[in-house]
Amino acid sequence: VQLQASGGGLVQAGGSLTLSCAASGGTIRYRNMGWFRQAPGKEREFVASITWSGDSTYFADSVKGRFTVSRDNTKNAVYLGMDKLKPEDTAVYYCLILDTWPDRASGYWGQGTQVTVSS
Repeated sequence: VQLQASGGGLVQAGGSLTLSCAASGGTIRYRNMGWFRQAPGKEREFVASITWSGDSTYFADSVKGRFTVSRDNTKNAVYLGMDKLKPEDTAVYYCLILDTWPDRASGYWGQGTQVTVSS
């Protein structure tokens, strides 16, 4: 399965963005999915995850209350809603299939999508 994140861009602090993750070459219908990010000069970090059914979600403390995660299994896609964005949310965002719930993934990271939050 190939995963392509999109929807990033430049936004002012306090603004909102919604990222999309489209899967191709296979289905993610029965896979738990996660969003991760990597800021310049920093380690990759977990952001949010959602179970295959969509009935459970999990968030990093740094984004709790500001981000949402959802999925549409009919479209083979996962979404990350980002609200009240902060400059420290600036990073390249990736979606991955989880190895272990709620925050472990070891697959191919792909290109990701850049989110830049200006102060």
